[in-house]
Amino acid sequence: MKKLLPLLLAMLIFSSFTMDKPAYRLFQGSGKALSYEKMLKELTEADVVFFGEQHNDPIAHWLQLELAKDLYQKHGRQLVLGAEMWETDTQAAVDSFLLGQLEEPKFTEVSRAWPNYTTDYKPTLLFAKTNGLKFIATNAPRRSARMVARESLKGLEALPAEEKQWLAILPITVDLELPAYKRMLSMFGNSHGNSAASAQIVEAQALKDATMAQFISKNLQKGQHLLHLNGSYHSDHHEGIVWYLRRLRPELKIKTISTVLQPQLEKLDKEHEKRADVVLVVPEGMTRTY
Repeated sequence: MKKLLPLLLAMLIFSSFTMDKPAYRLFQGSGKALSYEKMLKELTEADVVFFGEQHNDPIAHWLQLELAKDLYQKHGRQLVLGAEMWETDTQAAVDSFLLGQLEEPKFTEVSRAWPNYTTDYKPTLLFAKTNGLKFIATNAPRRSARMVARESLKGLEALPAEEKQWLAILPITVDLELPAYKRMLSMFGNSHGNSAASAQIVEAQALKDATMAQFISKNLQKGQHLLHLNGSYHSDHHEGIVWYLRRLRPELKIKTISTVLQPQLEKLDKEHEKRADVVLVVPEGMTRTY
């Protein structure tokens, strides 16, 4: 009977797990399971945390808000929030909204808020407003990114100074050997059949990455801690924004989170290992916000 007890206990635990319906699980990049408490402890020690999301994932958006609340408990007003969802030339609109000087309908219009603003980003922005936190608009204006996709980075040289102020300092270095950019180049090369056009699309992505890094570096003061929201592809494998930010501010301690979908949550799939310091795994069947 004594020998049966451990077996029965193991079966009970396994049965409980399989009957459970977890909405997410956290893993270290190595694949080891991670508790929220331990993740929070590690992220609290970072200067910059990049929360890589899938833009229509409700679990990631909910956890972003929860993480912002908990980091605020640790850092207080030294916590800064930032996001790719607002472009650098809309910072004045963001500031005015946070100060209560701009009504929300006008704010969403002039700040070119994303279509899923209300469901996915408004809660975090309102958290910043309620607690008097700085919120940085970091992304390059989309008109400039479109120009690069059409004409390459060289097209930016003709822009007037007042337009260049919203971008990373020119000229921008693009390492097309970075794995993320190589994958993108391969993907668009296969679909477009034009290597020059594909390279321009990658350069447009690099413009966004470099600009986000530039405005994070510019706005993050000593002693502050930043939680930045962006698509996972902008920070996965410590590339994208992280690659540019390390060259601007090598002293910063940076941590990354990546959101992935899996059919099962018991363990991290091999393809997602080392994708980020923390991997947020969400069920493939999770409801999307759009």
